[in-house]
Amino acid sequence: MPSTVIAERIGWPYSERTLRAKVAELRPAYVPPDPVSRTSYAAGEIAQCDFWFPDITVPCEPGQVRTAKQLPVLTMVTGYARWASGLLIPTRRAEDLFAGWWQLISRLGAVPRVLVWDGEGAIGRHRRGRSELTAECQGFRGTLAAKVIICRPGDPEAKGLVERLHDYLERSFLPGRVFTSPADFNDQLAGFLARANDRQHRVLGCRPADRIEADRAAMIPLPPVAPVTGWRHSARLPRDHYVRLDTSDYSVHPSVIGRRIEITADLTAVRAVCDGRVVADHDRVWARHQTITDPAHLAAARALRRDRLEIVRPAAEPAVEVRRLADYDAALGIDGGAA
Repeated sequence: MPSTVIAERIGWPYSERTLRAKVAELRPAYVPPDPVSRTSYAAGEIAQCDFWFPDITVPCEPGQVRTAKQLPVLTMVTGYARWASGLLIPTRRAEDLFAGWWQLISRLGAVPRVLVWDGEGAIGRHRRGRSELTAECQGFRGTLAAKVIICRPGDPEAKGLVERLHDYLERSFLPGRVFTSPADFNDQLAGFLARANDRQHRVLGCRPADRIEADRAAMIPLPPVAPVTGWRHSARLPRDHYVRLDTSDYSVHPSVIGRRIEITADLTAVRAVCDGRVVADHDRVWARHQTITDPAHLAAARALRRDRLEIVRPAAEPAVEVRRLADYDAALGIDGGAA
């Protein structure tokens, strides 16, 4: 009730400023209790996931340097234990995102019942009050038997755990570090998070390592068959015997030119199979626009070209005797000397 209404009701004949000061002094005693809610998580209930884009550059062979916008860090934090994990991946595409996500979940050893994401393109979006997941995400979460929730746009508090992890990594992990390769970054990050998960957590009053076993026990067990992740497609091998993955080309054995091959790739390797036989096996490069050639494939291509030239080269014409015209006259009974 405004102080002007109170003055009218009680017939206040003096200064309104004096009444307002007195009302302001008395009003808190009449305000009903307004307790705030405290966020808590049950064991095994939830994990928050997101991408972290640290302000760094990572060298990639040969001689390329890529920024965090091109090489994002996939992070995940469980709600009950506050167990943190992270992994640098080559791209934000669905093939690499789900391959990296499965690595984090398999390392955890169990599947949180609810997985919370921001509106990442490969995961889905929040629309009309509900989460709309992509087909790839539906297949992935179906294999895990877990639920995926997409946060509302502009609601960072909905995944405050993973946001605080990013802030902690910015302040405690990055300063003073130099990275020589993506593998070196992941090794350093894994070592740092192992120590972080073993430190005393102020909010919990204990270490995440003290709670993680109870957290895992309440989660969903890992599926008996791992979800299908990574790059998978088939194609006929062209005459140049190279296949493209992401932005780089990888050689395949030229003996299967024109035949259909199955190409698979994960975060570390690229393989091609034809009729059950491996015809290409390369380490995956994280640099862009590269051509990766196996020396054995190059030698086989040269040998095949040489053999083909031997087959198609025209044979030498046989030697033909050149006879004198008089021999033809004698054979036909013609007298060459007659007029």
